[in-house]
Amino acid sequence: MPDRFPDFRLGTVLATSFTATLTERRGDAVERIPTPARLVDWLAVSGLAVESCTPAQLDRARELREAIHAAATAAALDDPLPASAVAVINDRSTQGRASAVLTPEGDRRWRLSQGSALEDALGVIAADAISVVSGERDGRLALCASPTCRAAFFDTSRSRTRRWCDMNTCGNREKKARFRAARPAGPGPGTRSS
Repeated sequence: MPDRFPDFRLGTVLATSFTATLTERRGDAVERIPTPARLVDWLAVSGLAVESCTPAQLDRARELREAIHAAATAAALDDPLPASAVAVINDRSTQGRASAVLTPEGDRRWRLSQGSALEDALGVIAADAISVVSGERDGRLALCASPTCRAAFFDTSRSRTRRWCDMNTCGNREKKARFRAARPAGPGPGTRSS
C-alpha cells in the first residue's frame, strides 16, 4: 500500500501556495513535500511539470520555500526583509531560465529547459515571490490568524481584510473552536434541569 501524503493546499498565488507545502508552522508542522517525488507532484499541479527531483534539489526547494515565507512574513508585518531570505530568493530567480509562453487559448504557461527543469521551476517560483513581496501586484501580504498556522498569504479580496490562509481549514477550525468555547456547558451527571 503506498504512503498517504497530506493533500496540497493550492491557492491562486504560486509563491504563497509554495510556502503552504509546510503548514501548521507553529503547531504540529505538516510537511506536504516530504519526498522528491512529492515535490514533482506539487510542481505538476502548479503548472511547472518536471520529470524528476533529487534529494539535493528537494533541499534547495525547501530552502527557497522558507526564504519566501520569511520574506513574506516580514513584508506582512512591515518589518525589514531578512537579508539571507532575499539572497536565497534572488539566487533561485537568477538560476532559472524558464520562458513565459502564450498558449493558443490565450493562457500563459512556463516552458522549462531540458536538463535544468527543476531549477527553472524554482526560478519561476522565486520570481513570483519577488513580484508579491515587492508590492508589484494588487493585493497585500497577510498572516493567517490561526495561532498554530500563521501562514503567509496574498489577500486579493476587495476589502483586503481576509484573516485566514484558507477558510476551509484554518477559518473553519477557528470558528468551530470559538463556537464550542461560547456554548454554555450542559447539565452534568446527577443534576436535574427544571
